Amino acid sequence: MEVKKMLGLLLGIFFLDGLFLLSAASNVHHYSFILKETNFTRLCFEKPMLTVNEQFPGPTIHVRKGDTAFVNVHNDGKYGITIHWHGVKQPNNPWSDGPENITQCPIQPGKNFTYEVIFSDEEGTLWWHAHSDWSRATVHGHIVILPEIGKTYPFPEPYAEQTIFLASWFNTDVKELIDDATLIGGDPDPSDGFTINGWPGALYNCSNETISTFGVEYGKTYLFRLVNGVMNEEMFFGIAGHNFTVVAQDAAYIKPIVTSYIMITPGQTMDILLTADQSPSSYYIAASPFFDSNAPFDNTTTTAILQYTNGTAPSSIPFPSLPSTTDKESADNFTSKIKALASEEHPISVPQNITKRIFITVSVNQLPCDLVNGTCGGPNGNRLAASLNNISFSTPTTDILQQYYSMLNDTSFDTDFPSQPAVLFNFTGDDADDYILPEVGTKAKLVGYGASVEIVYQGTNIGNAENHPMHLHGYSFYVVGSAYGNWNETTSPDTYNLIDPPEVNTIGVPKNGWTSIRFVANNPGVWFMHCHLERHASWGMNTVLIVKNGPTNDTKIRRPPPNLPICA
Repeated sequence: MEVKKMLGLLLGIFFLDGLFLLSAASNVHHYSFILKETNFTRLCFEKPMLTVNEQFPGPTIHVRKGDTAFVNVHNDGKYGITIHWHGVKQPNNPWSDGPENITQCPIQPGKNFTYEVIFSDEEGTLWWHAHSDWSRATVHGHIVILPEIGKTYPFPEPYAEQTIFLASWFNTDVKELIDDATLIGGDPDPSDGFTINGWPGALYNCSNETISTFGVEYGKTYLFRLVNGVMNEEMFFGIAGHNFTVVAQDAAYIKPIVTSYIMITPGQTMDILLTADQSPSSYYIAASPFFDSNAPFDNTTTTAILQYTNGTAPSSIPFPSLPSTTDKESADNFTSKIKALASEEHPISVPQNITKRIFITVSVNQLPCDLVNGTCGGPNGNRLAASLNNISFSTPTTDILQQYYSMLNDTSFDTDFPSQPAVLFNFTGDDADDYILPEVGTKAKLVGYGASVEIVYQGTNIGNAENHPMHLHGYSFYVVGSAYGNWNETTSPDTYNLIDPPEVNTIGVPKNGWTSIRFVANNPGVWFMHCHLERHASWGMNTVLIVKNGPTNDTKIRRPPPNLPICA
């Protein structure tokens, strides 16, 4: 309570120092998001669900590289909520990043808050989504970032562009679903289906009449901007009868990959060039899960239709040949091809001399049951948990950014997140379950401004091993290495790609394997780091990276905006 009172007094004296300056710039955009419950019917079920502007998916934000967007979010829903601009670095401006109780308190029902979304070097496709509980299941949409005026794509201009959003559909109320699972410490039920642009497609009940359709003309090339906003499954994606070319990932260009399918993790985006060069007709577009774990998951397939104009209707619409659900080889075959474009027009700068090394184990854990009857919904009557470096993150009730910025002595978080796990063991071995009980805490990692950082994410065989798509707010990073087994400080760096590693904001750490990333800590602020499988994030597979201020005004966290939401 004292923390909240002090924050109110301290933040009351600050004023916005950038709003009026940026408003005078030429490339400023304004959007209005109205959050409200809207009735939708899918899979024979009608339910009210939280949406933006009564749309599922929500509206697309269109900007150019280096622009700024002001998004006024008015909450007409039933509970507090925040919005995150996934992959937007927000230089010096963590105040508008969005994760609940990390960089802001939720926008309460009946209140509004204007986000200042600052774009810098991103170019391509990103997305926005709610960052409160599981509300991103229905509150999400595209961000399209075009090149600067006078600049072009590093590939021939496409005839047209279209957005594709993969999402999860739950027949039940999503907030009730996760609240009930959290109460008993069990695994929430999987989704009941997937959607492409809001529609499940032909393979589900009550769905034959409603399917997303993408019209194309023979001989034309199209740019498809694909987002995986699915809650808990990585996805294979393909188009029947067509190869396509992947040209960007996470708003950064890559060397073109010609393929018949992709594997994309929750949180990632990909830009795809498709040339309509087949017999004019109809072809199924499909997405199905890649899942390499024993955990429950949604094993269904969503579809849409690629429809040639003036095409001949086939007797049976052809279906893409996607890899099977457990086909790890096909998943690896695709992801191993992803490399940065690294051209003269789109250079990269991979840190070579590392000054800060962090080794993080990524695990699914259990906690002793804390219910009165002593029986929880996890294995052996325990409570399911997850951790980084064997610390299960406990989300505070007052946001960390305001506490850190106000330099309070009495905070609800600690800055002692370790640079390696307290105990080193055979992380991928059969005895890993000896370490199944994590510590619970709200711990952040302090990093000096300008540090050249390497983080190694090490998957473990604790609990239920699986692939973990790790996302870092405030940064893109270079994926310099990845392999199965335990990372070795002597031999593993010899395998690194320091020439053209992809620059992304979300990366899948392979089941019982490791992934190494590098970046320069040049964006001061409080930045959330978490698994983008929503189950794991809910269980505590999170931490916070605090990058200290630099020596000049341009390298310091900006002052907070007025009317920041107050923690209830």
